[in-house]
Amino acid sequence: MFGIGGGELIFIMFIVLMLFGSDKIPEIARTMGKAMAQLKNATNDIKSEIQKGADNSGFDAKTLGDLRVNLTSEVTKMKENLLGDTSQFHDMAGNITSEINKAKDNMLGDVNASVESTKEIIDDIPGPIKRQM
Repeated sequence: MFGIGGGELIFIMFIVLMLFGSDKIPEIARTMGKAMAQLKNATNDIKSEIQKGADNSGFDAKTLGDLRVNLTSEVTKMKENLLGDTSQFHDMAGNITSEINKAKDNMLGDVNASVESTKEIIDDIPGPIKRQM
């Protein structure tokens, strides 16, 4: 109950016997028993008062359980709605990325075409010194 082994209990009883003597031990045991009974009664009274208060206010285990289930389902719905909304953002980001890639490819094509036409112009230049590219 208190995590005390047999040897420890015997040692404690020996110390109590040495401190109080054999004639006072029954009186101490009665006092300790009464104190434990009073503590148990006080604990039971507190439990019953809490239970009565919960019953009077309309809270019982079933109502609280239903409330928990409802709250859990509402939180789950909100989570799903938020995740659904983020998928729209992912789609938009994908569309934007594809548009940027198309624009980049068009620009690269234009630059490559300009480079090729410039090379052709340079190759067509007559003279003793040609630039090599």
